[in-house]
Amino acid sequence: MTASPEPPFVQFWWLHDARWYQGVLKRFGPDAANEINEEAAKFVARRVARWCAGRYEISFGGQSLEEFLKEFSRIPAVMFPDDGHMQVEHTVLNPMAWETVVSDVFPKRMLRAAGTQDGYRCPCMGIRSGFFEAVGLKCRDERLECELEGGQACRFRTTLTSREDTPGVENAPADGAAQ
Repeated sequence: MTASPEPPFVQFWWLHDARWYQGVLKRFGPDAANEINEEAAKFVARRVARWCAGRYEISFGGQSLEEFLKEFSRIPAVMFPDDGHMQVEHTVLNPMAWETVVSDVFPKRMLRAAGTQDGYRCPCMGIRSGFFEAVGLKCRDERLECELEGGQACRFRTTLTSREDTPGVENAPADGAAQ
């Protein structure tokens, strides 16, 4: 097996994140650790989504939901690269709704390995909210199943509230700069 010439920056970042969470948990308890974790995750998700929207010209306007989801899937792929950090699949249910299944999540594996998954509140809804907010997607997002609560995977159903008033990414900076 040949080692990658590039440092595993994402793995190092997740290691920092895990140690940070553990430190806050130990000093201030699970409520504070979960609240701050979700707040930070949503902030980063918005930044990543804005950057991706500008960089890759991700836009919802004038295309099918299937086409949009192909473009949109670049956003979580930047935040969670497809190198063993998680698997994400989208299934279109109708022109206004889709389900997302997230499995094999690296941070959740690390929580189990550290024995600290009890009391951990998954920040997925905050992350997803940040993604949708950043690209101007108006929708209702529901968590249907959570791996940390005994589910086989994390499963979400997203329903657009209206295609007409969902502008896509017109408010994202054209140069991809994070705001």
